[in-house]
Order: sequence, then C-alpha cells, then structure tokens
Amino acid sequence: MDNITNSMLEYDKLKESLREYAVSYAGRKHIDDLAPGFHLRAIETALLETAEAKALLDKGASVPLPSLEGIEHIASLLHTGYLFSEQDFTAVQTFLHSCGQLRKYMAGKRDIAPTVSTYATSMQELPRLKSEIERCIRFGKVDDQASKQLEKVRKKIAVIKERIQKKMSSILSRHGSILQEHLVSVRGGRYVVPVKREYHKQIKGAVLDQSTSGQTVFVEPEEIAQLQIELGMLEADEAREEGIVLSMLTGMLEASSADLQLNIDITGNYDFIFAKAKYGRSIGGRSVQLNDAGHIRLKGAKHPLMLKTMVPLQLEMGKGYRSLIITGPNTGGKTVALKTLGLLTLMVQSGLLVPVEEGSVFAVFGNVMTAIGDGQSIEQSLSTFSAQIRRLIAMVRAANHSTLLLIDELAAGTDPGEGMSLSIAILEELNRRGAMMMVTTHFNELKGFASRTPGFQNARMEFDVDTLEPLYRLTIGESGQSYAIEIATKLGMPAGIVGRSRDIL
Repeated sequence: MDNITNSMLEYDKLKESLREYAVSYAGRKHIDDLAPGFHLRAIETALLETAEAKALLDKGASVPLPSLEGIEHIASLLHTGYLFSEQDFTAVQTFLHSCGQLRKYMAGKRDIAPTVSTYATSMQELPRLKSEIERCIRFGKVDDQASKQLEKVRKKIAVIKERIQKKMSSILSRHGSILQEHLVSVRGGRYVVPVKREYHKQIKGAVLDQSTSGQTVFVEPEEIAQLQIELGMLEADEAREEGIVLSMLTGMLEASSADLQLNIDITGNYDFIFAKAKYGRSIGGRSVQLNDAGHIRLKGAKHPLMLKTMVPLQLEMGKGYRSLIITGPNTGGKTVALKTLGLLTLMVQSGLLVPVEEGSVFAVFGNVMTAIGDGQSIEQSLSTFSAQIRRLIAMVRAANHSTLLLIDELAAGTDPGEGMSLSIAILEELNRRGAMMMVTTHFNELKGFASRTPGFQNARMEFDVDTLEPLYRLTIGESGQSYAIEIATKLGMPAGIVGRSRDIL
C-alpha cells in the first residue's frame, strides 16, 4: 500500500490508536512496523491470533505478560564488553520468572486459544542462570554467599568497622566539650569528628574538611587512621570480588543471549497480539471470512473512527459485478462509504478485527489505491483536477486483478463533457486490467455506462426527497441524483432562479 493511500484512509492514525494498547517497546515496534499483508493464509493466521487473544480477554483473563522494563538496555549491551550491574541482573531474574509464569498460564488456555497458547512453549526459563542470579544477588546487591572470598572479606570489613566504631565512641566521650556536635561524620569515605575550630589541635589527627562558615573542622583522629587505611584496602578487595561475581554472571547471561532474545521476541509478539485484541474490543471488532476471489460483503460495517456517528454500511461486490458506480447528493455519505471499505480492508489484511456484523466477507488484495479529494482528515489533498489525473495515471499503471481502487468524484473539476468521456475511457481501461473499483460521481452519463457495461453496477446513497436529508444508506442496483435544485430550493434560492434552472435542465 502506498503512502498516499495510507494517509487518505487514515491508516497511520489507526496505528496510533492501536499503539496505545501496547505495554512494551517490543510490542510497540511490531505496531510501528505493521503493514497490510497480501497472503491469504498468513492473514488468516494473524486474524485467528487476534480473535483467540480477544476470546481470552472476554473471559476476564488477566494475561501475565512479562515486563521488558530495563531489558532493552540489557539486550543492547550484550557482547559489547559491558559488565552488567546488580540492578541489571535483578531485571533479568524478574523477566525470567515472568516468562515461566506466562508459560504456565498459556498451558492452561489451550482450549480457548489453541494457536496463541503454543507460542509460550518456546520460551526459555533458563533455570541455571536464574538460580545463580537469585543466589548471588539479593535486594539489589551482591550477596555475601556469592563467593567464599567475598564472604571472608566482608567479615574482615565488619570487624574493622566495629573496632573503628568503638574507638570513635571513646573519642566522642573524651572530647565531647570541644565538639560542635556529638556525632561521627564521613568525609571522602573516612570517619571524622566535627571539632570547634579553636580546639582542633587538642585532637591528634588530620583535618580533612571544614564547614562553609569555617567554624567547624572535620578531623580524622590519629588513633583510627591506620584502621581506616586497612578498611579502604578491604573495601577495594570487596569491590574486586563483587566484580568477579558480576563478571561470572555476565558470562552466563551472554552464553544465554540467544534464548534471552527469543523470550524478548515472544513477549513482544504477545504484547502485539493482545494490543490488537484490546483495540478490537474497544471498537466492537470481530473476525471475518476471507477469500482471494474478489468477493466482498459488508454487513453493518462502520468506520472505526466514526463509530458513534456513522450509519452502518451494507455492501456487496464481486459476484456478478466487480465495480460500483455510486451516485447521490453531496453530504450523502459516498466518501464515507469509500473510506470505510478501504480502511476496513487494510485493517483485515493487517490481522485486525473490524466493526462489522456476523457474516461479513473480505477479499484479500495485493494493492489498494485511493484518489479521495474531499479534504477530510487527509494530509495530501488531491482536490485539483491535475492532481487527481496524476493519481489516476498511477492507478492505470498498477491495476490488475488483485487491485482495489477507490475513486472519489472521478474527473471532477473540468469541463463536464470532457470529464465524462475521460471518465468512461479510464473506467474501461481499469476494468480491462481486471481491477475492482468503487467510484463516486455526479456525471449522469456514468449511470448509463454502469448499467450497460458488464462488470459494473450502479449504487446510490439514499436521500429523503420529502425532508431533503441524507439517509446514508447505500442501495445497490439503483442510481441516484444530486438533488441540487431541491437542496437549493430548501435553502432559500429565489423561486425565479429555481424555475429557470428546471427549464434549462
């Protein structure tokens, strides 16, 4: 599908709505890459996945999708020489635990979702990596039991810290009168006492810092200096041993990187499928029958962006005729009918459920092209005659038996005689190439063309002649009129002008 068609049919706006239902970066990436498919079997599988996921949600299920928070960062740093942190491994452990939960959940849902549930069986729980992380990392830190050497070092650190604390308590007790506060501070990782400036020489030791006002100096007592040196060396040993543990876990993680990535991919795919299901529920969507024979039957179809305001559309094509020529007044809903068929077709071919009634049938097309110049919610206006002709030329070049063409106000904006003749010639050529078409027009001559040309059928958007209000109902097999004079009369056009216009007509 080309960008002009996507823009005219607001496919990208639909994807934005769908994106709101994804909860992970991987799921959103699937949605960003989403495009209509062309292969019947693949589309049927995608629709089946979405329908099964919706069935699970309809049962009130709360699907335990693993969180990918922090996992994207980890996956991007694998095999780069990066040493992963305690927080990274905590995220990995949580992710692997969630993967196990999802496997168990899906194993019990095979009766409701036989296709979707099988994907979880490929998820790897990586029990050895998971158990090692649980053994080595606790509460976001490397645990004492991670290695015997680390345990020894930390025991020595605890002994030294206890000795320092006892000496510091003694110093606070002996020199309480010259201290600014009766507490121990830390400066540069070393223990100090806050001494009043004028008395600092009464405590032997090194001045490591002073307060902003200069009234307090922070002294490292001489009697604990050596202990602090020992503590610093032990803490360096501790950091080295922690690094060894983290390096070991990093190696294990990288050895399991393919399985980890598989879990990420499966999680992202589940997120994508359930986002489609949630969106489908929000618009009252359902799965539909598919075919590659060009048969379309819309029953109670609505445009997903006009659910509350649109009169449901009934439409059938592909049996006895492949192209509709739709006539009727402006504001009668002709353009909405084009957009509804176009967008729902793109949605179905994207594996999305659509707001239609039971029994609806969609054809799968290799290409859908539009020339809609109404200016309603489209980024690129094709309202001028020359712009539409350029678009029609592209359609003629692309048209084949697997192409759906949606054309609004064919050859409008030029001399009616030339526009009519050009329209018939274009339709004849597109029909010769086998394209399926839905075309709106105000040219009366095209009604006759559709009635006498094999493969074409007239249709009209119904209009209440008494109230002169559009009914937004499409009737196939009949042609409509524009009701321009009637509408002008209702809006107050002078009677003389109305009478003269009828004479001319």
